Amino acid sequence: MVVNVVVLDYGSGNLRSAERALARVGAEVTVTADLDAALECDGLVVPGVGAFAACMAGLTGVQGDRAIARRLSAGRPVLGICVGMQILFEEGVEHGVHTKGCGEWPGAVERLEAPVLPHMGWNTVSAPEGSVLFAGLPADTRFYFVHSYAVRRWELQAGPGFPEPLVTWAEHGERFVAAAENGPLMATQFHPEKSGDAGATLLENWVRTLK
Repeated sequence: MVVNVVVLDYGSGNLRSAERALARVGAEVTVTADLDAALECDGLVVPGVGAFAACMAGLTGVQGDRAIARRLSAGRPVLGICVGMQILFEEGVEHGVHTKGCGEWPGAVERLEAPVLPHMGWNTVSAPEGSVLFAGLPADTRFYFVHSYAVRRWELQAGPGFPEPLVTWAEHGERFVAAAENGPLMATQFHPEKSGDAGATLLENWVRTLK
């Protein structure tokens, strides 16, 4: 069964590379800012590059924050990529400016404490046992990162009826969240669409959850 995936076009992100990568693993992909399409598709991908504040402005401009919230309240899958992951948290802090995020996860996106920024290039990650996104990938698999800001602490805890989120970590100067899997909401700080065969495997793993 072919699944329909929408890559949300809100003025930020590597839309065409994400579109090609998802099509490569068998999804039927539409790039659009249309709210109805974002709500009705099997899976919604939220990309993002650049500044947190600019991405949030673009996202709210096309009601993308509403689409994310409504999908998750109905248990429907959303995948955030790079800044598309970051805007899922409560806030982003850039140059002393605090910008409200979507608030789907608690916590702040902050500048990494590292000798060299941006963190740009290939890096390994430490995925937890039972991860869906990283299934079938060796522990030394490398993914492509481009960022200076990240989530440095995971704050959401499991509760009654809520399973423990699966959090993947990476290091660049300090430890940061490289990916998270929390029911229908999943996200990666790195770019799977730029990560070659490894990224394709991860996207294929996600697409399989939509069937």
